Amino acid sequence: MQESTPAQQAEALRAEINEHNHRYYVLDAPVVSDAAYDKLMNSLIALEQAHPELITPESPTQRVGAQPVSALGSIRHAVPMRSLGNAFEEEDVQAFSKRVFDTLYGAGLARAEDQVQYMAELKFDGLAVSLRYEDGKLVQAATRGDGQTGEDITSNIRTLRSVPLKLKGDYPQVLEVRGEVLMNRRDFEKLNQAQQERGDKVFVNPRNAAAGSLRQLDPRITAKRPLRFYAYGWGEIRKVHDGQLEVFRQESGSPDMPRKTHAQMLDWLQALGLPVSDTRKLVCGAEGLLEYYRHIGETRSTLPFDIDGVVYKVDSLQAQEVLGYVARAPRFAVAHKFPAQEETTRLLSIEVQVGRTGAITPVARLEPVFVGGVTVTNATLHNEDEIRRKDVRVGDTVVVRRAGDVIPEVLAPVLDLRPPGTSLFVMPTECPVCGSAIERPEDEAVSRCTGGLFCAAQRKQSLSHAAGRKALDIDGLGEKLVEQLVDSGRVKSLADLFTLTSDELAAYERMGRKSADNLVAALDKARTPDLGRLLYALGIRHVGETTARDLALHFGSVEAVMAADEAALLQVHDVGMVVAASILNFFGEPHNREVITQLVEAGVHASAPEQASGSDLPLAGKTLVLTGTMPNWTRDEATRHILAAGGKVSGSVSRKTAYVVAGEEAGSKLTKAAELGVAVLDEDGLKALLGVG
Repeated sequence: MQESTPAQQAEALRAEINEHNHRYYVLDAPVVSDAAYDKLMNSLIALEQAHPELITPESPTQRVGAQPVSALGSIRHAVPMRSLGNAFEEEDVQAFSKRVFDTLYGAGLARAEDQVQYMAELKFDGLAVSLRYEDGKLVQAATRGDGQTGEDITSNIRTLRSVPLKLKGDYPQVLEVRGEVLMNRRDFEKLNQAQQERGDKVFVNPRNAAAGSLRQLDPRITAKRPLRFYAYGWGEIRKVHDGQLEVFRQESGSPDMPRKTHAQMLDWLQALGLPVSDTRKLVCGAEGLLEYYRHIGETRSTLPFDIDGVVYKVDSLQAQEVLGYVARAPRFAVAHKFPAQEETTRLLSIEVQVGRTGAITPVARLEPVFVGGVTVTNATLHNEDEIRRKDVRVGDTVVVRRAGDVIPEVLAPVLDLRPPGTSLFVMPTECPVCGSAIERPEDEAVSRCTGGLFCAAQRKQSLSHAAGRKALDIDGLGEKLVEQLVDSGRVKSLADLFTLTSDELAAYERMGRKSADNLVAALDKARTPDLGRLLYALGIRHVGETTARDLALHFGSVEAVMAADEAALLQVHDVGMVVAASILNFFGEPHNREVITQLVEAGVHASAPEQASGSDLPLAGKTLVLTGTMPNWTRDEATRHILAAGGKVSGSVSRKTAYVVAGEEAGSKLTKAAELGVAVLDEDGLKALLGVG
């Protein structure tokens, strides 16, 4: 065979690298490790250095960024980038749907029994941009600006690996793509950490980070920022028709448009190699719109990026043309906004709370502010280092964020509104609950109360943890009752719970006879727990659900775990030096061993979990790792199915891992799987493997 020329080698390398970029940045499904990718990129760099004439603007090596400019220029949009009208209440959506139907019915495009079909999409919380492709090549990019003219960010956009420099498939001569540039929350956190380590300014939220990164005068800075692009629309489209270059605009509704519906257009953009969110959905009528809104609202916190609402667009392009525009917004689309997730308020004081393991968490007491659909008066400040990094002080006006069920947090102070005389927070030296010393280990960011179970706050948290669904699952033992039991001195340890009587419980506030009887019944049921659940309920530091289950499978009894030395503990899957030391320290404390004795005396007897065995089981001898959030199964449910099929569930990925089951927000475990060549399944893949529906 004839040896390939340098030009052919370069073209082959570019095609392979571009495909890997598409899989990683667009599909989130990498098939090679970072090291393998770097090897391909280095080969292309070396080839282009040896043959400079082979370098093209579309080469993936050119994404590092051009030379800085003195100022961003301006670009006039061929088709205006219009804004959207807003809906905030269900009534607004119903009114929008009625206006659309009435107009289309009057134009003969809808019958009385019809429901209008809409494309429902996410409303990204990023920076709107327009990308212009000519003959399939990216030639220009601009921000929205005032809708008519935007800033020229072409050099910066070219550094985004999710943006194709060359389109695939059947592209027109000219295509303007409209979309959003944003930053995933995980990438944002890493960026801020790096900024802090360099002593540079940290960003308030992912949107500000994305906007600031995209407006850099030096594209080499943008190239280092983890930005992503999602397409959701289009502007000017030109193609040759009967020998003439014709223009087709979004509002034309022309039968010569590449596709006839908005859904088809998005599919077409995706086929050209542009990233389009997979969360889009075709729905019918107002109820379909509201159902989509509720679903996205419920799952919003599982998305890797921030959104501030959803967008509804009439699907038919012909119907869009009939509906037209009013002022600067289309009549065929509306943005249904979620309640604000960020607001500003005043920081009144900083107090500390004591957690189950003694961790001291600073908490901001705030002037009440309505954010994320609820009134917030408290917000976490994480730890002392975070307070200093953010430079948050009592008296500051602060930005507060609440996302879904996530605990509200203080993001940053508004420095322009800082009053005079403020001072930095200082961590107290004594526990506010028990008076024990507060210490901070050298290798940790968290300060801890040294009081252990002598500290009432730690005792309360430990009991609530033990009663939790993933531990002993004691229904009816809520935080308020735990507080009363500890404050009264009746319950000093986990074992004391199992000596409670209905008569005693009925005397406590808000505890009637029926509630007391139900709780005693729940305690009786919890006397025979799975050993893994009991070990998890004990609250041993660094011992999570998976490690507790592995300990139970390995040792078979709590007495055997207590008697194990370091060498024996290290034989357990995924137990390393840190976890082994934590287990030894826990059972080395006489009062913890006494609690185990008291539990046995109270009739608590744990049984080792039975792992299914047999070579004919579908997962016999196989180890699986679960990561991310699955759409239907909880991690507990998935684990039970895997164990029943003869498999094991591990907390870390290794060469012995058979499968990684990845859901939404899958993180480093998915990357590790790609590096080691471990097969990756989604929930449906796992169910197929198990043979369940």
